[in-house]
Amino acid sequence: MGVIEDVYDDLDTDVAFEEFEAAVNDKVEQMGGLADEETAAMLIAHELRDEEVNGIADIEPGMEDVKFLAKVVSIGELRTFERDDEDEDGRVINIEVADETGQIRVSLWDGMAAGAEENLEVGTVLRVAGRPKEGYNGVEVSASKVEEDLDADVDVQVLDTYRVEDLALGLSDVNLEGKILDTGTVRTFDRDDGSEGRVSNLSVGDPTGRIRVTLWDERADLAEELETGQSVEVVDGYVRERDGSLELHVGSRGAVEAIDETIEYVPETTDIGALELGQTVDIAGGVIESDGKRTFDRDDGSEGQVRNIRVKDDTGDIRVALWGEKADTDVDLADYVVITDVQIKDGWQDDLEASAGWRSSVTVMDDAPSDAGGTTDTDAASTSDHGLGAFSSDGSAPESSAGDDTAVESDASSTADSFESAGESVEFTGTVVQAGNPVILDDGSQTKTVETDADLGLGDEVTVNGTETDGRIDAETVEVHTGAQR
Repeated sequence: MGVIEDVYDDLDTDVAFEEFEAAVNDKVEQMGGLADEETAAMLIAHELRDEEVNGIADIEPGMEDVKFLAKVVSIGELRTFERDDEDEDGRVINIEVADETGQIRVSLWDGMAAGAEENLEVGTVLRVAGRPKEGYNGVEVSASKVEEDLDADVDVQVLDTYRVEDLALGLSDVNLEGKILDTGTVRTFDRDDGSEGRVSNLSVGDPTGRIRVTLWDERADLAEELETGQSVEVVDGYVRERDGSLELHVGSRGAVEAIDETIEYVPETTDIGALELGQTVDIAGGVIESDGKRTFDRDDGSEGQVRNIRVKDDTGDIRVALWGEKADTDVDLADYVVITDVQIKDGWQDDLEASAGWRSSVTVMDDAPSDAGGTTDTDAASTSDHGLGAFSSDGSAPESSAGDDTAVESDASSTADSFESAGESVEFTGTVVQAGNPVILDDGSQTKTVETDADLGLGDEVTVNGTETDGRIDAETVEVHTGAQR
C-alpha cells in the first residue's frame, strides 16, 4: 500500500479515494517538486479535516469552506440580478436545509440555481460544500457544490405547519397556528445607519406551548390591530434566540393573519404556594385585588408606570407588579388570569412578589383551565365563569380585600360584586410605600391607593378611614401611629 493510501485510510471522510488521489497529485504539481506525495497527501488531509463539520450547529461565519449532509426543508424562488461587470444576469435561489442539529440557509448561484428550480424537491438529501457567512437572518452558506445523496438518510421531519414544540433555533419559513395570549405596543428605535426601525411583540400559544413573536417594521402595527384571544397563523417566520429563549420573528416576507379555527392553549403553571425566590415561572389564578396604575420617574428622566394586582389560586396568593405597558392590561376583579415569565422577588415585609416585565404576557382567560396550576378543584372551578370558586379548598370565595367582616357568598358573581361595591366604608392600616398624591399603603398582604391631603412620609405607619370605591380609598381621617394627627 502506498503513502497516499495510508494517509487516506486514516481519514474519516466521504470523499472518494480517486478524488483524494487526484487532489494529492495536483498539489504535488502545484508545488513544483517542493513536496513529495506523502507531504501533499498530509496537506490535502488537513484541508479535508478542516472542512468537515459534525453538524449544521457547528457552522460559523468566517470558517473556510465546509462540507455537510442535510435535508432540504424549503425552496425559495429563483431571482435574477444584474452584475456590474458582466452582460449576463446572475441567478440565485435560497434553500433551507436541516440536519439533527439545526437548520441553515444555503444560497445556490447561476447554474446550480437553475438546476434547483427545475429538479430539486423538498425532502431531498444533499451533500453541500460552501463558505459560511453572516446573512440577513443569521449564518448562511454560499454553496460551491451540491449533489444529491440517494443512499444517505437525515432524520429531520419536514413540516408544512409547525407547532410551538417543533421550533428550533435557525428555522425559517415557519408557518405556525396559535392563539394570541398577549399583545404589545409599537416601539421605535434608531438603527446604526440612522434610519428608524419599528418593533412590537405578541405572545402566541398552541396545545404544545407558547412563544414570543417579534414583529419588525411594517409588520409591527399588527400587534395593535390583532386582539387577545384571536386565532392566527404566523406565515414565513424565522426562529431566533434572545436571553436564552426562542422567539419567532416576522419581517417583510412574513405575516400574521387571523384564522377561523379555534386553537386551544392550556398553560402549564406553577402553584402559587410552591413559588420560591429567584424563580422565573408562569402563574395563574383569580384576581382578588386590583390597584390603580401609578407613574414614576426613572433615573434617566423617563416616565415609567406600574400597577399591582393580587392573584390567588387554591394554594395561596401573591401580589403581582405589572410594569410598563403591562400596567395597561384590562384586568378586573374576579378575572381569571395567566401571567407568564414572572420573576419571583422579595416583596414588602419579606413577602414574595411576582414581577411581570417586558418578557411577560398577561392573558385574561374565559374560564379557568381544569388542569392549570392551582386549580385542582375542577368542580369548584366550574361554579364560576372565572374560576373563583376554586380559590379555597371548600369552594368558598375569598374574603373581601377591604378588610371588613361581611360574609360573602361562594358564588363568583357575588364575590365580584362585593369587591366592586361603590361607597363602602373601610378602615385600613398600613405603611406608606409611596408618598404624594396618591398615597400607597401596604400592610404586608394588601396594597391600597389612598386619596388624602395629609402630609405623610415614606415608612409612616398609618390608619385611614374612608370610603372605598374600585380599590381606591377616599380618606376621611388619617391617623399616624406616632400619636400625631396629620
